Amino acid sequence: MKIADVRRTAYSMPLVNPSFPPGPYRFIDREFMIITYRTDLAALEKVVPEPLEIVEPIVKYEFIRMPDSTGFGDYTETGQVIPVRFNGQEGGYVHSMYLDDESPIAGGRELWGFPKKFAQPKLAVEKDTLVGTLHYGSVLCASATMGYKHVPCDKEKVLASLLAPSFLLKIIPDVDASPRICELVRYYLEDVTIKECWTGPGALGLFPHALCNVSQLPVLEVISALHIKTDLTLGLGEVVFDYLKDGEG
Repeated sequence: MKIADVRRTAYSMPLVNPSFPPGPYRFIDREFMIITYRTDLAALEKVVPEPLEIVEPIVKYEFIRMPDSTGFGDYTETGQVIPVRFNGQEGGYVHSMYLDDESPIAGGRELWGFPKKFAQPKLAVEKDTLVGTLHYGSVLCASATMGYKHVPCDKEKVLASLLAPSFLLKIIPDVDASPRICELVRYYLEDVTIKECWTGPGALGLFPHALCNVSQLPVLEVISALHIKTDLTLGLGEVVFDYLKDGEG
């Protein structure tokens, strides 16, 4: 293979058998359960990187079922999103993500900088309850429950929340383990269709684990629970701050 061939074909590893195909990445019947909760401000201050600003001591804990996604297939994901502000624009900082499929782990980390790790999240209906669990190996790290389809939500309000920007800290090391890339990335969801959205009673428990530390942002009070079914496209990102070049250091 010639140098020019490498430059022409390279976009992911391995070079001749990439872990994921090029986008765009479209999701059909993508299902969310989002438990919004109040947490400890000091705990948030330890994990939200400048120049992002904390809006209030709130976390959104998300379980997401993706049964039909181009390139990535069928998988489940869970994690924490923190409401933040960047240069006056409000959005969400994606703090943690755990999922059960290698392709979107590789694609998410390499392209956008999603903080993805392999684990065993699940989202399913059990009788009258929507249930989300996260196991890291055999250990239960998160458990969320919500009354199934109790009260319809305002679709326009939910759509506006999904169209707000999200922020990621993309880190790629050099061969000596020093940071080669360390960037704040902004991305948007696109072409979003809200098929269903519901609210109801919700509960969330987070449990300590050395390598799956969702409990470091403790649940002080559950504020709301939201259940959504959507079609959407995951837009590619843009770099809005370079930690190796911008700022005072």
